[in-house]
Amino acid sequence: MATHPRFGTAKARQARPVEPGTTEPARQLLNRGQRRAQILAAAATSFARGGYAATSMDDVAAAAGITKLIVYRHFDSKAALYEAILHEVHGRLAEEFVKGLNLGDRRGVAVRALMTVARENPDGFRLLIVHAPREEAFAEYAEHFRDLMYTAAEHLVGETVPDAVLRAWATRTLVGYVADAVLAWLEVGDPERDDELIENATLGLHALYGTWSSGPDEPRE
Repeated sequence: MATHPRFGTAKARQARPVEPGTTEPARQLLNRGQRRAQILAAAATSFARGGYAATSMDDVAAAAGITKLIVYRHFDSKAALYEAILHEVHGRLAEEFVKGLNLGDRRGVAVRALMTVARENPDGFRLLIVHAPREEAFAEYAEHFRDLMYTAAEHLVGETVPDAVLRAWATRTLVGYVADAVLAWLEVGDPERDDELIENATLGLHALYGTWSSGPDEPRE
């Protein structure tokens, strides 16, 4: 039987001894959902670091430790993969927000929802909040998400800011404040102290729109 000088026969390869004290690495077998989640996580990190244009499907495959063929079995294109990340983060934020509202106590619900999702998927969160608005292909998606955030903020503020123009400005300012607070905490904060961030950011949030809702003619201490 002819053999390749480098690789030898399949039988010879199988018979190679394992070095003492070592074991052959086990192949990681994942179901379809687990593999998809693995690809999304690797892609989020790759896109957040390299940007959409500069990141290839080869980069994503390498980050996930799989072949590009496997990536394409789950996602038809790089654009579909990027959008799937955005959709995943968007969906989780909606889940956490609704979950907080259903608990009955609205205090801190917005900050907690963002912090929870940002902690479990920091790169995906950064893509949705920071990077997607700058990418022409995904700017519309990011704008739609922001509009939903503004609507949610206006619902929470309600009539505490009675002037419609000021209320529209306030809701946009508050959304930016919360998003930036969470992004900054991802950079410098300790995960064990996330509850402190939620409390402090919520206090700041209430102080902001509490001041605006008092009106220009009311005395302030």
